[in-house]
Amino acid sequence: MPPTLDERSARARASLTGLSTADAFGDRFFVLENRHVSAETGVPPTPWEWSDDTEMACSVVDVLNRFGQIDQDALARSFADRFDVHRRYGAGALELVERIQGGDHWHRASRELFDGKGSFGNGAAMRVAPLGAFFADDLRHAAAQAALSAEVTHSHIEGIAGGVAVAVAAAYVASQKGAKVAPKAVIEAALEHTTMGEYVRRGLKRALRLLSKSPQEAAHELGNGNRISAQDTVPFALWAAATRLTDYEAAVRACVMVGGDMDTTSAIAGGVVASYLGAEGVPAAWLEAREPLPAWLAR
Repeated sequence: MPPTLDERSARARASLTGLSTADAFGDRFFVLENRHVSAETGVPPTPWEWSDDTEMACSVVDVLNRFGQIDQDALARSFADRFDVHRRYGAGALELVERIQGGDHWHRASRELFDGKGSFGNGAAMRVAPLGAFFADDLRHAAAQAALSAEVTHSHIEGIAGGVAVAVAAAYVASQKGAKVAPKAVIEAALEHTTMGEYVRRGLKRALRLLSKSPQEAAHELGNGNRISAQDTVPFALWAAATRLTDYEAAVRACVMVGGDMDTTSAIAGGVVASYLGAEGVPAAWLEAREPLPAWLAR
């Protein structure tokens, strides 16, 4: 029997728990007074506030819970209605949301970003792991739904590819919960269903050759999100998730250890790992330190 909406929602919620906690943890390392905290063993002072990564992920989960699939117009409205400038949105997302709030349709606005080239940023990837968990029974459908969710804000093919790769990785590991999963299988699943995005795919292929390397070595080859692009964020974040799939804390700390866009790489890795381990894989103390999720999130 196919999973019920409640079962899908529970999987998505577990992934969102991992995504949001990792986002909040990683974001604390940008704070100047926390620079002395060890990325390998330290714990930043509480509370841990989450960023735009979590706020947008909550909109994705909310739409899935209400419609059972991605309704692009509803997702765009949620992004605009729930927008909080204090969550540190990127310049492209800020411009897009303001245009939607001003009456522009998301379809036109997203395609006119960056001189008509569209965004190839990591925003579609950072929020999408719960969608993968939601559609864990059908990886092809997860990829299609991830593309729909990405198109609302990212019309560039690389930005869409980043979202698809993360969603498929999350869907794959959620479908394998309880089984032993090889790191190679996670990356290969993402590659199989990410049929677009030359540079994202190139990074994923490179990640397959780095599975035994340290986080610093992998980030040197793959990027750490410092350029805020899908292609320099997604390959390393999925490398961290795949190589540390049974250890949520280790996966998230690997992202913080290499610097760059630490909240986003952590959010991606944390969302994928929690899709496999469930919310119980997130350290209880970390979850308690994390800011509560918004009350408007539909169940």
